[in-house]
Amino acid sequence: MPSLSEETNGRIERLMPGSTIGIIGGGQLGRMMALSARYMGFRVGVLDPTPDCPTAQVADFQIVAEYDDKTAIHDLAVKSDVLTYEFENVDADAIDEVRGLAAVPQGTDLLRVTQDRVNEKQFINDHGTATAPWRAVNNFDELDAALDEIHYPAVLKTRSGGYDGHGQTVLRSDADLEQVRARGDRGGGFPPSILEGFVDFAFEASILVSGNGMDFVTFPIVRNEHRNNILHMTIAPATVSETVARKAHELALRLAKGFELAGTLAIELFVTKDDDVIVNELAPRPHNSGHYTIEACSFDQFDAHVRGIAGWPLEQPKLLSPAVMVNVLGQHVEPTRALIADHPEWNVHDYGKAEVRHDRKMGHITVLTDDTAKTVADLEATGCWDDLQPQSAKA
Repeated sequence: MPSLSEETNGRIERLMPGSTIGIIGGGQLGRMMALSARYMGFRVGVLDPTPDCPTAQVADFQIVAEYDDKTAIHDLAVKSDVLTYEFENVDADAIDEVRGLAAVPQGTDLLRVTQDRVNEKQFINDHGTATAPWRAVNNFDELDAALDEIHYPAVLKTRSGGYDGHGQTVLRSDADLEQVRARGDRGGGFPPSILEGFVDFAFEASILVSGNGMDFVTFPIVRNEHRNNILHMTIAPATVSETVARKAHELALRLAKGFELAGTLAIELFVTKDDDVIVNELAPRPHNSGHYTIEACSFDQFDAHVRGIAGWPLEQPKLLSPAVMVNVLGQHVEPTRALIADHPEWNVHDYGKAEVRHDRKMGHITVLTDDTAKTVADLEATGCWDDLQPQSAKA
């Protein structure tokens, strides 16, 4: 059975085609991961509480259970040669308990760091990389002390959990602070949290890095636009100076080496007006902002993830064409489907989710282009995304 080998200084022993990769989490990231794995000749199993989830539709088998069901994770490990995960809210202890049954090339250190925003910020800073100013806060006294240092505006985030803006409160004044106090007085309590200062950034960006435990490669830095705290659009590549590109690639490699990364890691960034690069958050798996790589790169983020956890060599990916990726949320399904036949330039990805919900990611569209600005304008001109207003808050 594949395993981590001390004799190879942590290098992952190569996984042979025909082996089984077990994926914890059955959403769209797992689906695209599974498709890459199947093309490479692997079998795929998935653990997810929703029957016929997006990943199950392209997998060999599904275990229907909650993500923290230790018996189910054990069963998945028994049926798999390697375990991986498509999102970070996974029980790290449960994964550790089955490491004798299946290899876990990503390990759980990366998982534990990225599950806790304080640990994450500390790890990033410890590896010589800048973040927004921050303080751990566990009660209102600590919050007051942190605000004295960081000042308004700031963002109060829970240490764990939350995505797409959930678990976050923007503090711009004492009035906002009083609302947090009132919520606590009403029984909301004060969960372990982190206070982060605002960053006066020019734009948001991200970069992907992939590794096989020893060797690491980076994808291009891309520009991201969020609407209502959800990624709306990614433009690849970002128009940045050589200095910004170099800083982004260097910090990505530093963090990957620090984790002895196996698989793909996404790094969300702020690019400042004076060409500095600040890390916002890490995602220990493929990422929404990397979907453009499926059509636009010599190999994509999911191929790189699978090769990494399989212990296979990685080649530096090449950007074959500039691209624009736009998310299709629940409210955009009907208008985009009405136009798909008239837009042969759209590379459409439907995630196969049974229930269409407002603001739920249902798919994405990627357009390869020689003029990203015109493509952005053309997509917006369709009216499909008129409900989304540009996001003005810079947190």
